Parts: sequence; structure tokens; C-alpha cells
Amino acid sequence: MVSALLPCVDHISSLIEGIPEGRLSPDAAQAATGARLLAGLEPYLSEGSAPLPPATAEVTAGSDAAWHLDLRFGPDCLRNGMDPLSFLRYLSSLGEITHVVTDTDRLPEAAAMDPETCYLGFAVDLTTAAPKSEIEAVFDFVREDSDIRITPAESSLDAYVKAIRAMPENDRIGDVLITSGAVTEQEMAEALRIQQERTAKLGSATPVPIGEILIEQGIVPRDIVDAALSKQRRTTETRSSQDTRTIRVDAARLDKLIDLVGELVIAQSSTGVAGGGISEAQSEVMRLVDEVRHSALSLRMVPIGTTLRRFERVVRDVCMELGKEVSLVITGGDTEMDKALVERISDPLLHLVRNSLDHGIEQAAERRRHGKSPQGTLRLNAYHDAGNIVIEVTDDGHGLDRDRILAKAVERELVGPDAVLTDAEVYNLIFEPGFSTAASVSNLSGRGVGMDVVKRNVGALRGSIEVETTRGIGTTIRIRLPLTLAIIDGFLVGVGPSSFIVPLDRVTECVELPVGQLGRECMNLRGEVLPFIRLRQLFHIPGAEARRQSVVIVEQSGQRTGLVVDSLLGELQTVIKPLGVLFSRVKCVSGSTILGNGEIALILDVGPLIADHSDREVAALGV
Repeated sequence: MVSALLPCVDHISSLIEGIPEGRLSPDAAQAATGARLLAGLEPYLSEGSAPLPPATAEVTAGSDAAWHLDLRFGPDCLRNGMDPLSFLRYLSSLGEITHVVTDTDRLPEAAAMDPETCYLGFAVDLTTAAPKSEIEAVFDFVREDSDIRITPAESSLDAYVKAIRAMPENDRIGDVLITSGAVTEQEMAEALRIQQERTAKLGSATPVPIGEILIEQGIVPRDIVDAALSKQRRTTETRSSQDTRTIRVDAARLDKLIDLVGELVIAQSSTGVAGGGISEAQSEVMRLVDEVRHSALSLRMVPIGTTLRRFERVVRDVCMELGKEVSLVITGGDTEMDKALVERISDPLLHLVRNSLDHGIEQAAERRRHGKSPQGTLRLNAYHDAGNIVIEVTDDGHGLDRDRILAKAVERELVGPDAVLTDAEVYNLIFEPGFSTAASVSNLSGRGVGMDVVKRNVGALRGSIEVETTRGIGTTIRIRLPLTLAIIDGFLVGVGPSSFIVPLDRVTECVELPVGQLGRECMNLRGEVLPFIRLRQLFHIPGAEARRQSVVIVEQSGQRTGLVVDSLLGELQTVIKPLGVLFSRVKCVSGSTILGNGEIALILDVGPLIADHSDREVAALGV
């Protein structure tokens, strides 16, 4: 019954979305969808048991679709034993060829003609019920040296646009276009490759829009891309309006804030009293200011359970598509975190959930062979830990294959064939851009994009991500985030005239730099070799080093590193000021703060700081 009702929710949402645009009655496609959904509900309106209706996977553009094929065969096509006319004959077996135009623009004069060179191209109109991927597969043998473009014909554009509008919510334009059938997996993979190359060439933090690449490559018309973008925007706006329209605040918290403000006014007025009481009054003002700040920040704290429960529908839809049975268990839903963090962590969690369902949890038959329950279990858990919030995505699937990951990394030259890596280092390779061990590409994953984006998004929130896995038992991906983006407990250090803030939750201890470490990049810490980073050299700070220097030892994902500084200035509650767009590509710095004397101190981003130092060390050794 739930399987029959959920598509009805999507259909009603689609009808409501059309009202602001002036669509007060359903169009033909929506009416047909409504009739089909009503027919699916009919068995449940009669008494007695009724068989479950078949689940509908997606909305299609119709039984027959019109396609326009622009075929420019390579000049060596004939030499390679491929007859262009044989491809046209085979196309006629898929459907009806309604129109063919032969392109002779490349045909030379008769005297210059080579009988073994293919000069002809063809423009073909085809009407068929076959999906685009099946038409695309016809040209697999000539794709490398030919230019093959397959786009919906003008007569089919409206059908695809309506199909996209009627689809369930999805905020990824690539998934919308693939699900609608207008773009194939192979075309999307090629477009993503071009996007990655161009973005790297431009050196931009913002990727080139994938829709513009699809249009430019002649893969899909602009009308369909615009419809997909509109769908994406509506999904984002719907979520945004649902998530940010209001925040429920406990009345007791507001009462406390009002009381604190009242005390603040009283304490502030007492600062005008002369005598020794001034320092006491100032101290009381500072205490109350801190309490007011904490109280105000608590107003932005919301339970994460609302975000986690959103994945119940995702798990259900994905399992129906994959033919798997998975139980979702949510714990720690009452754990509170900053509202801004809740909104920005939703997409990374979505990708991790889909990845676990697709790659982690096995099919029922395979689970039975290994003595497991045919129903898999996916757990989402949230809890507080040492001033952070931890979110865990755990599945009871087959776990990560260490040897396969390492072999793939060697094949892609991410590591050397003789490299000796710990288990944690091997499993962290899955976050490398373009890395995938999937044997095939699916609608859900396997394209080698996503996990690197997850890590980048988590890093942008000053968080970290780690992997724990046991072969045959399952995998846990753990995200650790600060409780709020607005304020952190920091440790203030000085290097020459500059000041830096190190997040206090990353600091484990401080020691004095031993004498005689000049020119060396590591030290002996109670029998442990501790690498360290000289902040003066890293940030090119002029001036001579202090006679006595200190080492602030920080830890990130189990890796300990020292930061060499001139002075230790103590703990400091730090209000974070984000860097401007001009500094968006600056590494190792997550923001800035204004100190009490009016100076600016940079807040160090410990994860990228350690990773960047490790990369430079490897490059220096020529590994």
C-alpha cells in the first residue's frame, strides 16, 4: 500500500507546483498519470486482501519516441571493415526510419577521391520504442573515430519536458536527464570527464555547468536541459523552504536569553562606579556576554532527526530500483547541531546512503550464501563527542575489498606498485577524484564521482571523514563535524608579528622545540618520531625565529603532527569570520577572527594543512 501511495504524493506535489505557474488543471500527461495511480489504489478500496500493484520505476516519454541521428563516420571506417549502410539497415530493425539525408560536404573531386576512404555522413530520423542507450550501442564499433550525435527529435521534446516535470524530486541534473532517457550513462560519463578537464584547466573552484557541456557537445537540446534545471531548482527551493522557513525555539531558551540581556544591562551600568569594583564589574560583564553568546547560538540548534528521517523514502525508492530489501535504523535523532550544518550535510549523507545501498549491501541470494539474513540493515547514528557531532552511516554488507582498492589505485597511478600502505590509507583512496571499483556504471553510482565531493564538502564544514570496514561484516563511514559554524574553542599562537588560531579539539598537547632542530622537519617525542610544520616558513613570515620555540601537537584522523610557533597565547573562544570569495582557493586556512586588540588572526584548517605538508614531503623526496 505504501508503494502505491508514495507515487501519489509525488503526483500531488507536481500538481501543486504548477499552480503558481498558472497550470490550474492537469495536462494530458498528468491526467494519464493520475488515472494510472487511481487504478493502482482501487484494489485497496475494496474489502478483503488484494494483490500488491506493481511498482512503477519511472515516468517514460512514451512507447515510441522520435530521434534525430547525426552520423559522421570516420575516414577509415571502410578500411576497418565497417559499412556505414549496414548501420542504417540495422537501425531499421529497431524502428522506422522516416527520413534520411546524405551529407556530401566532405566529398572531394573525382580525381582526388580514394575508394577506401569514407567521405559520407547521414542525418537520420528514427521512430522507435528502444531507449537511447540501445540506439547508442549500435555504433559501439565505430564510436572512437566517428562523430555520432543522437538527440530527441523536435516532435519528442514536449514529451521529454513533461516526463521530467512529472518525475519525483531530484536535485542532481545528471540523474534527472539519465532517468528521463534523454541522456545515456556513457554520454554523461563523457560530459563529466570534459567538465573535470575544463575545470582543472581554468583553475576554478566552481565546475563548468554540466548542462552547458551537454548542449555544446550536441548530446541533448537546450529545452530538455532547461526543464531539468527547472526541476533541480524546484527541488532545491522546496527543500529550502521546508528547512528554513521557520525554526521552533523552546520558550525556556528565549526566557533565559531575555534574563541574561537584563543582567548585562545592569552589569554594564555598574562599570561607571569608581574604585576597585570596576574590575569586578568588567569581569561580570564578560561572563554575561559569553553566556548571552552561547544562549543565542543555542537558538540555532535543531535536532538532526528530521534530516535523517528524510532518508526513509530514499532507502525505499533505491531498494525498489535495485531489487534489495534493506531495513533503515535511525538512532540519535534528538542530537542537536547548528541549523546551517544540518542543511549543508544533507547532500553528502545522501550520497553515502545511496553508495551503501548500491555497493555495500549484497543481493538477498548472495547474503543467504554467506549465512546472512536476506534483509540488509543500514544504520544512521548521530551523537555528541568532545565538542563535535559525529554522524555514522553503517551497513552490514560485504565490506571494502582492500586488495581491489589497492590494485585500482596502482592501475590509476595514485600509488606506486611497491608502496606499503596501512589499511586506513588504502581505504581513504576511495575519496580520490574519479576513483571507483564498480564493475559497471548504474543510475546510482560507479561513475567515480561523488565520494571526493563528499570529502570536499565535509572539509568545507571544518569536518573530517573516516572509514572502518571488516570484510564480510560491513562498513562504517564516520563524519565528524563541529557543533556550530559560528564559534569554536581555539588555541591562540604567535609567529613573529602574526597570530593564528588552532581549533582546540585538534590540539593534544604543547611541548618546547628541542635545541638543535634547525633544518630538520621531525623530532623525538617520547620515542615517537613526530613530523612538524614550521608555520613561519609555510606562510613566509619575515623576521628571525624566536630563541625559544614551541610545538603545538595536533591530531587529524589518527595522524599526529607538530606546528612550530614562537609563542603560546592561550585558549580563546573564537567567533569565525568567513574568508571572502577572493580567498576561496587558499589552502590550510578555514576563516579568520578579530582579536580583542583589533588585529586579525587566521584560523588554521588542520586537515588540509597536514595533507598539504605530506604531499610536499613526498614531492621533495621524488616518490
